[in-house]
Amino acid sequence: MEKLIYEGKAKQMWSTDDPEVLRVVYMDQATALNGKKKDQIRGKGEVNNEISSLIFEYLTAKGLKTHFIKKLSATEELVKKVEIVPLEMVTRNVSAGHFASRFGIEEGRKFTSPVEETYYKSDELDDPFINESQSLALKLVTKDELDVMWKLSRQVNQLLTALFKKMGLALIDFKLEFGRLADGQIVLADEFSPDNCRLWDLKTKAHMDKDVYRRDLGELTPVYEEVLRRLKEALKEEA
Repeated sequence: MEKLIYEGKAKQMWSTDDPEVLRVVYMDQATALNGKKKDQIRGKGEVNNEISSLIFEYLTAKGLKTHFIKKLSATEELVKKVEIVPLEMVTRNVSAGHFASRFGIEEGRKFTSPVEETYYKSDELDDPFINESQSLALKLVTKDELDVMWKLSRQVNQLLTALFKKMGLALIDFKLEFGRLADGQIVLADEFSPDNCRLWDLKTKAHMDKDVYRRDLGELTPVYEEVLRRLKEALKEEA
């Protein structure tokens, strides 16, 4: 019998008959400010599941190691069971959000090379910034694992910056999570959707991500549906 293993801000993880496989259920829930703001948004789970499934299929086809197995239904997918590394790997191509306010600079400043930041994954501690030596001292990860995680992050940035450009979108920044398979191999985990990245329209500079919800800029689901529409078109052109 399947059991609910974990419920996060936007997804549930369920066990399956295979101990090394989990069923992910995307929920119609949006949160911001580490859960301080929370709302039910109809249709969000379905569109996020489809976007993330397509992105993970694309990355897998390009040779990246991920936990993704397949999309199961409108709101469900199957993934390999992993032990999540409690670090959030953030890549910033352009100043925005917390980075801009933290350093008192304007949003939209393009960096000469991507800014790479790591945060300790802990809602209780409000996901504090953590550097490499702290991560190693706390035995959250090994140096080799960190190297693999950043290598994969850079590959994701290169591939998706180009893909989103074809969609008329700029990949401003994104957050990735990684996990260990049963054999210890590090793979890309969690999801990739407008929930965990910033996307700006190249022509209008309009926000096409969760900032629409964070900043009360309009309805979220239609924005995500537009991202999905463009994604399908771009992937069709590549096929």
